[in-house]
Amino acid sequence: MNLFSEIRALVIEALEAMQAEGKLPEGLDFKNVAVEPPRDALHGDMATNAAMVLAKPAKMKPRDIADVLAGKLAEDARVSVAEVAGPGFLNLRLAPVLWQNVVKAALEAGQDFGRSAMGAGKKVNVEYVSANPTGPLHVGHTRGAVFGDALASLLDFVGYDVTREYYINDGGAQVDVLARSSYLRYLEQHGETVEFPEGTYPGDYLIEVGEKLKAQYGDKFVGQPEEVWLKEIREFATEAMMDLIRADLKALGVEMDVFFSEKSLYGTGRIEGALETLENKGLIYEGVLEPPKGKKPEDWEPREQTLFRSTDHGDDVDRPVKKSDGSWTYFAPDIAYHYDKVSRDFDALIDVFGADHGGYVKRMKAAVSALSDGQVPLDIKLTQLVKLFKNGEPFKMSKRAGTFVTLRDVVDQVGPDVTRFVMLTRKNDAPLDFDFDKVLEQSKDNPVFYVQYAHARVCSVIRKAEAAGISVDDSTLLSADLTKLDSDAEINVAKKVAEWPRLVEIAGRTNEPHRIAFYLYELASELHSHYKKGDEDHSLRFLQEGDAAASQAKIGLARAVAVVISAGLGILGVTPAQEMR
Repeated sequence: MNLFSEIRALVIEALEAMQAEGKLPEGLDFKNVAVEPPRDALHGDMATNAAMVLAKPAKMKPRDIADVLAGKLAEDARVSVAEVAGPGFLNLRLAPVLWQNVVKAALEAGQDFGRSAMGAGKKVNVEYVSANPTGPLHVGHTRGAVFGDALASLLDFVGYDVTREYYINDGGAQVDVLARSSYLRYLEQHGETVEFPEGTYPGDYLIEVGEKLKAQYGDKFVGQPEEVWLKEIREFATEAMMDLIRADLKALGVEMDVFFSEKSLYGTGRIEGALETLENKGLIYEGVLEPPKGKKPEDWEPREQTLFRSTDHGDDVDRPVKKSDGSWTYFAPDIAYHYDKVSRDFDALIDVFGADHGGYVKRMKAAVSALSDGQVPLDIKLTQLVKLFKNGEPFKMSKRAGTFVTLRDVVDQVGPDVTRFVMLTRKNDAPLDFDFDKVLEQSKDNPVFYVQYAHARVCSVIRKAEAAGISVDDSTLLSADLTKLDSDAEINVAKKVAEWPRLVEIAGRTNEPHRIAFYLYELASELHSHYKKGDEDHSLRFLQEGDAAASQAKIGLARAVAVVISAGLGILGVTPAQEMR
């Protein structure tokens, strides 16, 4: 039940009636007519921009349209008051029964309240994390993992068929560095003293890989030249790192549907096939790029290269796909990988990248646009940096990792639920400060605590009602007399619950799961505020001594709040608290 959609349909119906009566010209497009919460709650329950957006195409004054529309809407029993404001804004006050019905709808639908068919019949691929398999995930990967996973859950909630995907970057030079670093740990296990040259990976996490290499191969590779052991140790170490990464993701509550290997693109003709597709579209040519201003990227050469005409699809400059020596640039396999995604018939693609990939956005969008003939949109979400603090000081690097704070460092400190929620308390492209002390603080200033406390508070009320002998299971609450929810305070809580279905669709349309976290905090605030009012006005308390019917109605409202909080936390991948400890 989306009450905002219901009232918008009422507005459109009234506009069509105005057309039939000759009070509005035919042929108007109503797609930009919106119904939303007013900026100031004192102005009403909902507001519509209908008169403002239709005035110009209708060649009428906004106020004239609004006056007639207000009269039409006031005829409907669902609208208590329709008031024209300013040059033609229209504010609506709705009948209390609509808000009471929202409570019933939430109780009836349970965890499915707010679900949408917006994405029904559409397949979307969400690629996230995709870290190089050279070590444990760090805190930057943690934010990308949480954001991507919550986004995938959000899209599932609004009806899409979602595939969660991890692209294993195992085809480049970094996995050779991993192999050499692992070989040094292997030699250590044979009693040799080794030094890690600059550019290798000195983290303690490779000690175990060295142990396993010794157990697997004995002294087979000791003293052998690199060409003897590189390929075998590279494959062994890469798989060991992927096992580590999968374990890290599992600790965070992240499970992928697909792990796609970059290496599978090499030597199989898949890169060549993708570029041939672009060539057949006239988008591949031989040429020399102008030298870029500022720092020169790795793939620029002052000589002829094979180039992708990405400027035809919105990029700033054309991009190299093959170097002058015949080897692929790092962009070429990425084109092939996204061609594979397009070939899997996804209706939309989403990539979640770290902030350092900002320069990669336009070229990747251009490639997907070209490969799909503009039919498959690619949305790239960048996750900004996370700064860690503990005891008021920057949190130090992990000894195990050697150079950075790992995902496990964070999860071990505060747990997966806190980690996930806090990572979504800022928009993905805004920097995030993660203070280990504050995220465990039990106060209103800690959003994860505040939201969890609201859910636990409702659970506590239900337990107290049951102890008092009042039946408060969902089926009983569904049949409660919700007309007893007639105070302004109770209606205000119901109004916030009513925003949930609309909010979910907006978040799904914009690919912004942080909106869920923000809304849950606001809903929790409404619940806590209402609960506190019961200290002064006992008629607002959820438990009404000696009046089971009133208690059931009021607990039905509380339960509706808990239903939404539980559903919202489910999207974020957080387990709702039954009690606070």
